[in-house]
Amino acid sequence: MYKAVIIYDSRKGHTESIARSIEQGLRDSGVDVNVKKATGATANDLSDADAIVLGSPTYHGEMMASIRAFLFEMEKADLRGKVGAAFGSYGWSGEAVPRMTETMKHVFGMNVVEPGLNVLERQSDPNISREFGKKIGESAQQRRK
Repeated sequence: MYKAVIIYDSRKGHTESIARSIEQGLRDSGVDVNVKKATGATANDLSDADAIVLGSPTYHGEMMASIRAFLFEMEKADLRGKVGAAFGSYGWSGEAVPRMTETMKHVFGMNVVEPGLNVLERQSDPNISREFGKKIGESAQQRRK
């Protein structure tokens, strides 16, 4: 079975809601999913995953500190060639998603699903998030073929 892990943090609940919809989309595509908050996640959580999905809201132009810290934790894992994806919510700017995407792509050598899912808080649609999860699931399945 294909496996994915979603590591996220959420400030007001918007990013957590997106994470749950992405989880459903991954499950719909036949992927087993583990969802964890960044503060409780370690590099060991990534070892058997075909896809790693990171989520953070943009807060004052940045990703949350817990996600930034987890990016350093990710350096302990061999992620080259694994599928990566980023998502998040924002109120007015949205820098977190492209920064996570670029780090997964250029620092870890992951095959990143682009563009990441960047959702304006007032326009969150669970169907779009679920479809993004399905897209990640399809990429994870293609990786192993």
